[in-house]
Amino acid sequence: MVMIFRWVLRLTGAAIGLAVLAAFLAYFLASRSLPDYTKTLEVDGITAPFEIVRDNANVPHIFASNDADAFFGLGYAHAQDRLWQMTMLRRTAQGRLSEVFGRRTLSIDTLLRRLDIYRLASLSVASQDARTTDALNAYAAGVNMRITEINNRSLGRGAPEMFMFGSPISTWRAADSLAVTKLMALQLSGHLQDEVLRARTSLVLPDEARLSDILPDMPGTGIAALPEYASLFKAPLPRYAAASEPRHSLHPVPARGLGGASNAWAAAPTRSATGGTILANDPHLGFTAPAIWYLARLELESGGVIGGTIPGMPVVLAGRSGTIGWGITSSYLDDQDVFIEQLNPDNSEEYRTPNGFKPFETRKSIINIKDDEPVTLTLRWTDNGPVLSGSDFSLAAITPQGHVASFAWTALSPRDTSLSAAMGIMQAADVQSALISAQSYIAPSQNLTLVDKDKIALKLIGAMPERDVNHQSKGRMPSPGWIAENRWKGVFPITTNPEFIEPVGGILGNTNNKIVERPFPVHVSYEWGDSQRVQRWQRLMQTRQVHTRDSFVEAQLDTVSFTARTLLPLIGADLWFTGEPAPNGTPERKRQIALDLLANWNGEMNEHLPEPLIYSAWLRALQDRLIKDELGPLATEFKHVEPLFIERVFRDISGAAEWCDILQSSPKETCTDVSRISLDAAILWLEENYTTDLASLRWGDAHQATHDHAVLGDVPVLRYFVNIRQSTSGGDHTLMRGRTQGGLGPDAFLNVHGAGYRGVYDFADPDSSLFVISTGQSGHLFSRHYDDLGALWRRGEYIPMSLDEGLARAAAVGITTLNPREN
Repeated sequence: MVMIFRWVLRLTGAAIGLAVLAAFLAYFLASRSLPDYTKTLEVDGITAPFEIVRDNANVPHIFASNDADAFFGLGYAHAQDRLWQMTMLRRTAQGRLSEVFGRRTLSIDTLLRRLDIYRLASLSVASQDARTTDALNAYAAGVNMRITEINNRSLGRGAPEMFMFGSPISTWRAADSLAVTKLMALQLSGHLQDEVLRARTSLVLPDEARLSDILPDMPGTGIAALPEYASLFKAPLPRYAAASEPRHSLHPVPARGLGGASNAWAAAPTRSATGGTILANDPHLGFTAPAIWYLARLELESGGVIGGTIPGMPVVLAGRSGTIGWGITSSYLDDQDVFIEQLNPDNSEEYRTPNGFKPFETRKSIINIKDDEPVTLTLRWTDNGPVLSGSDFSLAAITPQGHVASFAWTALSPRDTSLSAAMGIMQAADVQSALISAQSYIAPSQNLTLVDKDKIALKLIGAMPERDVNHQSKGRMPSPGWIAENRWKGVFPITTNPEFIEPVGGILGNTNNKIVERPFPVHVSYEWGDSQRVQRWQRLMQTRQVHTRDSFVEAQLDTVSFTARTLLPLIGADLWFTGEPAPNGTPERKRQIALDLLANWNGEMNEHLPEPLIYSAWLRALQDRLIKDELGPLATEFKHVEPLFIERVFRDISGAAEWCDILQSSPKETCTDVSRISLDAAILWLEENYTTDLASLRWGDAHQATHDHAVLGDVPVLRYFVNIRQSTSGGDHTLMRGRTQGGLGPDAFLNVHGAGYRGVYDFADPDSSLFVISTGQSGHLFSRHYDDLGALWRRGEYIPMSLDEGLARAAAVGITTLNPREN
């Protein structure tokens, strides 16, 4: 017995020792890839010595004597801190994730191959101007220099993830940067999903009035009624369809409601307390660890520029120079259309056109899969665009038998000059020259907000498709691709795009709201990203005669919900202070407590308050109860509360109160009944998931920002090291937007989409400008810069955005000197 005990003890000790040794070895190998920011290198590909100075926030300040060397330095810095992220973006664009992750990412690769993004990016290289071509090549050389350094010096393969997945790193090419640009366009576009959902909903709700309730038009002049979707086709369509499948964390297309968003506003000197222009910008994207944004400063021949970059792209996308500031927001331009293509009954390799049947353009593409047999795809293109699979975006639910769906999108251009336009904007001397540079921008369409020292402007940039005035669905639903009137006629001249230059009121801004009311087909869009935040923004801008940098910061961080202030009086109109006093613990008493809290609430979505959570749970339960009997399984596609729908129902606009009656029940329920039952259901849900004491609830416990690692974020134990979770204020409809995950699950209110970058630029004192990102500069989980800026971001704090070289050097965490290699 003693002998057995000794052997058990020895084996246990050996196992513990091996585990410790393995952990030490893993840490050693992973820590080898931590970049050293203080060193001197002799490198090929540069023409003169230059320095990369890392300030105390790890922002690289690249001091080069010429543009090519500056972009070389940016490529090197990006690869130092974000090599894994860059390679994942490139693999996603190439449709090559399955080579690393196996069959679980096959659907992503299949979609990206069908869209042909990487081939189109490769073709677009030849369309860039000389300045951009030089920048792309220099940037690629800088990335490749870092890869060479990693290989030659055994620097842990560049990132800990490289050990876990063993994926080889190929050299970076100019086309890779353009592919990342197109991939970002895909992440910022959502009209395809909106079209499909509208078609699916039309099949369930043939009544145009009810369709306008649940998918309402933005306030403004009405439009002509659309045809019922089913009437466009002779072949039968399914009435109901199952909900969409869950998405892999690496999927580049966000779920509906989680696409691009953003805020930007500017003040002219007449509305500035200091007499200089001011610009605030906070682009919204899905949260990840690390953030998609990376702060950098470049010293170019045209002067210094500083702001937010995206690793993989050699350009400052949002930021300022010494003379100009630029910000971007998603414009919601309708630059995508789905077409239903009829197959030739006698030859499935042909599709119908206005002039008869025509063969598809076809090409084979092989997807290699880790630990599995490769898959060969046949890629098919029509005149309208690539043919997609019925499993993508629930297209099978709206595609009749004997038909396929194709996809038109401005970003699918082999001559995409968007990066050249962005390069010109970054190096422009003033607003006018930036607007000229923006003319060659194609996709993703953005609202570009500009300021120089004297002028402010906002211009919608991007190619605007020209549709026929007789288009059957006006681009709002998939349409027959063989009808000439449904096909695109090209794009409008850039002068058609809306612009606002030096407005009389001295204030410009965009919260993804509707910016123009024009008739189809120059309407810009029927779908807009915001009808709520803009209301609060208008109030904050108009209540001050003049603004300052700090007032713009306050607006960026504002957490008051105009939506809550509008909807609560409607849905609680017959519930406030009604009913007899009820004993503690009864449903009636709990309802009274909840209503009393909400009655005294000002609509501020503060993380420490219980009211935002009670309100959000109530609205969610209310919308679900209103729609699920009419929509059936399709109700799960409406994951977020639509304020205009709730308002239409409770104001009974065009008979919308009909939604309150539960079809399957005998009694005729009123909106008051549904509101009361929904509040009770919300309270029950809160008790089951949080606490029975409503007053002790905290919005921040549910509304945690989820900066999750796209690959390792779901791995047990490891996820606690790589994911960054923070209690946050704000919500779906506040200026400090914290878009929730949505749905009915316990994690419905996680904050998954918001301002990964914030910047405020004051041209009366440019070096007092501020910026921050939502995590840290480094993508290395062992780096102290992995999440250091995230703590500031959560508290609503910023770091200086200065072009002063002395300030950058004063507290530098490292200086890398790069010298040309002597031959």
